[in-house]
Amino acid sequence: MNLRVLGSSGGIGKGLFTSSYLIDDDVLLDAGTGVGSLTLDEMRKLKHVFVTHSHMDHVLSIPLLVDTLFADLQNQPLLVHARAETIAVLKQHVFNWQLWPDFTELPNKQSPVLVFVEMTPGDHVVLGERRIEMVDVNHTVPASAYIVESANKVFVYSGDTTSNDNLWNRLNQLASVDLMIIETAFADEEQELARLARHYCPSLLAADLKKLKHSTMIGISHLKPGAESHIFQQCCDGVENRHNLRHLNSGDVFQI
Repeated sequence: MNLRVLGSSGGIGKGLFTSSYLIDDDVLLDAGTGVGSLTLDEMRKLKHVFVTHSHMDHVLSIPLLVDTLFADLQNQPLLVHARAETIAVLKQHVFNWQLWPDFTELPNKQSPVLVFVEMTPGDHVVLGERRIEMVDVNHTVPASAYIVESANKVFVYSGDTTSNDNLWNRLNQLASVDLMIIETAFADEEQELARLARHYCPSLLAADLKKLKHSTMIGISHLKPGAESHIFQQCCDGVENRHNLRHLNSGDVFQI
């Protein structure tokens, strides 16, 4: 399984792109501004998008992607997998004929270029040798993590979350975790803001990682622009050294 980081930043700026991760060449986890780094030929290979939650930095490329690929998707629609709550937000506020055309009705309702696939935490989808499971997490809106398993390897992507037990309990049921990407949006000096926004800061993440029985490589994502080095250093100082921490950047590639 190949993983390519298209965007992992908590904001935008030169060289900074928001959450989007490419699995092999056909599956996206979230669709933030990082999708724009793909070539048109690479976009044409996309078949599935698994969305963690409805916030703009995780979904804003979906309408542009469908519009760009409109002619190609008439042969095979783009499947967007998400919670019912997330799908409802996208239908009401994005694909509503006002902010953007409703591509679930184009070119016609019987054969649209965009199809939403509802998932509930605990559900999984099998795509070839890959099994992708949705797990409930703790954010300001209904949100999920995804566990991707292939050839006895396990990759976990948390999306946006903060302190919770459900994610760690589910991961502890697995035989191993080879790579995990988890957000740490704020520095410890802004812990109260992190709690209100239901994001991790380094101390909250360090406390939760003690619940994980596996030692693994952990990619730190969603750091706020301008504070990345400070936040990552606090993560390195606070997280147990049994984990291998990586500060993710757009363009990073992992073979899992």
